[in-house]
Amino acid sequence: MELGVIGLGRMGRIVVDRCLDAGHDVVAFDIDEAAVADAADAGAAPADSIPDVADQLGEEKRIWLMVPAGDPVDAALDELDGLVDGDDVVVDGGNSNFRDSMRRAEQTDAAYLDCGTSGGPAGAELGFSLMIGGPEWAYEAMTPVFDAVATGPDGHDRMGPAGSGHYVKMVHNGVEYALMQTYGEGFELLANGRFDLDLESVARTWNNGAVIRSWLLELCEEAFAEEGSDLGTVADRVEGGSTGTWTVQEALEQEVPVPLIYQALAERFASRSTDGDDPGRFSRRLASRLRYGFGRHEVPRREE
Repeated sequence: MELGVIGLGRMGRIVVDRCLDAGHDVVAFDIDEAAVADAADAGAAPADSIPDVADQLGEEKRIWLMVPAGDPVDAALDELDGLVDGDDVVVDGGNSNFRDSMRRAEQTDAAYLDCGTSGGPAGAELGFSLMIGGPEWAYEAMTPVFDAVATGPDGHDRMGPAGSGHYVKMVHNGVEYALMQTYGEGFELLANGRFDLDLESVARTWNNGAVIRSWLLELCEEAFAEEGSDLGTVADRVEGGSTGTWTVQEALEQEVPVPLIYQALAERFASRSTDGDDPGRFSRRLASRLRYGFGRHEVPRREE
């Protein structure tokens, strides 16, 4: 299959590389010319603009947007206006708000698939988990690419109509917040409790057969191995929060109680009002380090 990829940041480049490795042809564009050149060196056909991507693709265009959520998505779609039609498919692989995805599906001439993407940089090797909303025919048409980008056929599915993919990803991120907060609180008690514990050893032991083993717990083990049981200079500041905020807002509208997700979100907001040099809450420091583990987000540091 021939695929156009617009946006060659960490996640977009993984899409390109995994598609190339699976034998698909890729036309790649980014506003960063160096990123386009690197993708071309890897085997993609370079494009110098979004219209050029559309020009290089065949009659049935398959385009994957991996640009920041919000205005950049609308800007890319504006540039595709008139260049795609009802036989074409556009995938939005970013963390868009599901309401925006529903609107874009109505306004875009091509079939629009909202694709919630989870897995972070680890997806380069393992593949992503893809939660997809939109027309069934468009999902089926893109299945060979989804098989390549995801962990395999079991790593993606159509969740339902337009907006449902990003809706499921929104809730996924809310669950992620709560899990990170739970691990953080448990390790905070261990760190400040009555025994002098090696937290890397604790995490490693839990990761081998315990009920609470998980990838996030593996990242806790990695954090303690690299930072030490006291988490070194990791600051009490947790960035992010948009998808968690959307989750809580939707829960309020649907009158569904989500106290754990709400509290995890509140802890993130509270972390931004602390003194950067104050060691602060261990649980929030661990959550910040976990964000690096799965997403390679910058870790705020404090002065020792």
